[in-house]
Amino acid sequence: MILEQYYIECLSHASYLIGDDTSGRAIVVDPRRDVTEYLEDAERFGLRIEGVINTHFHADFVSGHLELLEATGAWIGFGEAAETAYPIRRLAHGETISLGTVNLEVLSTPGHTWESISLLVREQPGATPAAVLTGDSLFIGDVGRPDLANLGEGSTTDLARAMYHTIHDVLLTLPDSVVVMPAHGAGSSCGKNLSTELTSTIGEQRHTNPSVQPMTEDDFVSLVTDGQPAAPAYFSVDVALNKADRETLDQHRHVPELTASQLRAELESGTTVLDARTPDDFAAGHIQGSINVGFGGRFAETGGMVADIGARIAVITYPGEEQDSALRLARIGSDGAIGYLNIDTDGGFPPELRDLVQSAPRTSVTTLDELIAADAVTVVDIRNPGERENGALIPAAVAIPLAQLRHRVGELATDKPIVVHCAGGWRSSVAASLLRAHGVPNVSDLTGGYNAWAEAHANA
Repeated sequence: MILEQYYIECLSHASYLIGDDTSGRAIVVDPRRDVTEYLEDAERFGLRIEGVINTHFHADFVSGHLELLEATGAWIGFGEAAETAYPIRRLAHGETISLGTVNLEVLSTPGHTWESISLLVREQPGATPAAVLTGDSLFIGDVGRPDLANLGEGSTTDLARAMYHTIHDVLLTLPDSVVVMPAHGAGSSCGKNLSTELTSTIGEQRHTNPSVQPMTEDDFVSLVTDGQPAAPAYFSVDVALNKADRETLDQHRHVPELTASQLRAELESGTTVLDARTPDDFAAGHIQGSINVGFGGRFAETGGMVADIGARIAVITYPGEEQDSALRLARIGSDGAIGYLNIDTDGGFPPELRDLVQSAPRTSVTTLDELIAADAVTVVDIRNPGERENGALIPAAVAIPLAQLRHRVGELATDKPIVVHCAGGWRSSVAASLLRAHGVPNVSDLTGGYNAWAEAHANA
C-alpha cells in the first residue's frame, strides 16, 4: 500500500495519495489546485489516478478535483449530501472502494458540514484498518468547527450535535491503533486548538484530545461553538467555487515582472499591491498604499482577508518568491495576480518609485502605556476570540479580528492615533497597513504585539 501525505504550511492543509502498488490504481483525497506533485508521484510509484475524493466542500482553499479530472479523467467523489454543478460519484456510508487489495470504506461523518465523510483505509479486505482520513471532522487535538458559512441548511447547533455523534458513535469506535490523518493542522481557521502534529492515532486522541473526552452532548455543543477564530469572508466564495464548474488552474502559469512605471499605473488604477516582505523591511520602507502580507506567514489565507477573490493584485517580493506568491494566492482562488516587482533584502526601490516610498510607524510598549494613561489612543486588538480568553487583554482595546477588519473599518474612531496589535507582530503589520491603505490616518502597530506588552507587565 502507498499512502502519501502532502502538507503545505501556508494553508495548514494536508492532502493524500492512496495507491495499491500491485494493481497500480490510486485515489487522491482533498487535493489542492496545483496538482503536479500528485501526478509526478503517481508516475514515480507506477500508479494510475482513477478517482479524486473531497471529504467535504472546503472553505479555506479551492480543491484540485477539476484539475485532476482534466489531467487524468478521474471520477470525483463526495458525500451523499453534496450538490455540485459537475458530475460526481455519491459516496454512501459503508460503501467500499476497491483499488485492488487496498480498499477504502466510506464513513458518513457530518458536523463540520452535512456532506462530510471520512475514509477508512485497509491494506486488504477484512484487515484491521490502517488509517482513517478524517477531513475536517477529527483533527489532532480538536474537532472541526460547525459554524462556517458554507454549512448549508441547518443551524450551527444542529451541526454541532451531528459532530458529537460523529465523534462518539463513529470515529471513537475504531481500534486505538488506527492512524488519524486529517485535512488540516495548527493554524487552520477550520478549528481552534489544532496540534502541530500531522498524524496521531485513535487511541492517542481518545486520551489527549480535549474535544473528544466524555461529556454531555450539550457540553460538547458549547465547547465547539465558543471561541472559534473569525472566518475570512473569502471562505464562502471558495465554497461556491468548489461547487462550481469553474476554470482550471494553468499548472505552468507564470506571472510577469512589472516595471516601476507599470506598478505605479496599477496602484493609481486601484490594483491591490501586496508587499510580501517581512514586517521589519516593510516598516523601513514601502510603497504608499501597499499592504504588508509577509510571505513567511499565512500568506494565502491572509491575502484572502485583505483582497477580494478575483481582485487585480500586484505583488512585491524578494527575488525568487514571486511565482510562489502568485501560486499561493491561486490556491484560494485568487487568480488576479497580474505581476510582480522584486526588492532585494537591502530594501532598495527603483528611483522612479521613491517619491511613493514611506516608512511605517511602530509603537513601543512604553509609548503605548503613556498614550493609554493620557486617554490619547485607540487600541485595536486583531487577535481571534480564543486568544483573548482568560483576560489576556490590553486595557480599553477594541476587538476586531483581522479576518473582519476590512469590512469594519468604519467602526473605528479616528480622532485619536490608532495602535493595532496581534500576538507577536506579524498580523498587526498586515492590519495597520490595511487601515492606512483604506485612508485611515495616524495608524501604527505595536512592536512585539500583545506578547511584548504582557511580558512588560508581568510583574506589575
